[in-house]
This record gives sequence, structure tokens and C-alpha cells, in this order.
Amino acid sequence: MATITELKCALRETLESRGVLGQLKARIRAEVFSALDDQREPRPPLSHENLIINELIREYLEFNKYRYTASVLTADLFYMA
Repeated sequence: MATITELKCALRETLESRGVLGQLKARIRAEVFSALDDQREPRPPLSHENLIINELIREYLEFNKYRYTASVLTADLFYMA
């Protein structure tokens, strides 16, 4: 029977090999920052220009394979809407 440590290592290796571990970490970071964000003061609505700029930044991150950073940005932008 495998130990807890062995199971943790196997899970980590599997998630890393599938390219999912970084995405999960990025998503957790985004959720933590969102939870810590001051919800009492609503964010101002985004202008059309800011929406375009955000989309350009997201495309740049995706194009350059910054998938984890893009996932944090996307999660943050989702909470802004």
C-alpha cells in the first residue's frame, strides 16, 4: 500500500506532466486575491477601450504561452464584470 507521501508525489507528477498543476495554482491564487479584494467598494465599470486593452493583453499572454498568467488575468477580469 502506498504512503500518503508517495500518493502526493504521484499526484503532483501526474498534474505536472499534464500541464495542469500551474493552472490550478494560478486559479487558486486568483480566487484568494478575489476573496481578499475589498468587495464593499464596487469597481467602476470598464470602458470599451479598457475592454479592448484587456483582451489584447490576454491575447499577448496566450500567444507567448503565458497560460498561467493568462488564467489569473481571465479569472480577475471575470470578477470585474
